[in-house]
Amino acid sequence: MTAPARVECFFDFGSPAAYLAWMQLPHVCADTGAELVWRPMLLGGVFQATGNRSPAEVEAKGRYMREDLARFARRAGVPFEHNPHFPINTLTLMRGATAMQMHRPERFQGYAQAVFDAMWAQPRNLGDAGELTAVLTAAGFNAAEFMTLLGRQDVKDQLKTTTQEAVERGVFGAPTMFVGDQMFWGQDRLDFVRDALISR
Repeated sequence: MTAPARVECFFDFGSPAAYLAWMQLPHVCADTGAELVWRPMLLGGVFQATGNRSPAEVEAKGRYMREDLARFARRAGVPFEHNPHFPINTLTLMRGATAMQMHRPERFQGYAQAVFDAMWAQPRNLGDAGELTAVLTAAGFNAAEFMTLLGRQDVKDQLKTTTQEAVERGVFGAPTMFVGDQMFWGQDRLDFVRDALISR
């Protein structure tokens, strides 16, 4: 019996392209009957390990990417607004995603949606502790419990492990999706992800 198709998506909240994938990839998986596994990683760590860097660091490229992402968002019917506080250090946010998967898996989807919304739909400065607390509280999370989870060594270790795994598998940016051994980088590769799922 053939195992069901599966998509792994390595992501970081600091990537607007990862946000667009977050909003669209579940539909691709639902249409194809595929399992979707979200893999929180630290994009800064990936950049450091691979020598890559954010398009925002190149003025002309960053300006073009903002316009291009807005085009993709309009086509997909996804709310999108460039975050004026970008780039934001996402270590706390990604530890949060890891902590939710490990210790509050039933809250992971709600957490990730709240953070992605506050990063790229109704932009907030999530690098500010007060702003992050307000976003989490509005989404029904206990900020004190959240911070306790972030301090757990197993959470810190797991984020490092996942980031290292991503690098070892060839990841250099976000989002990066895997269907078996096939790697697809960028939310503009979702059609290829769909094709790979259908052909399995």
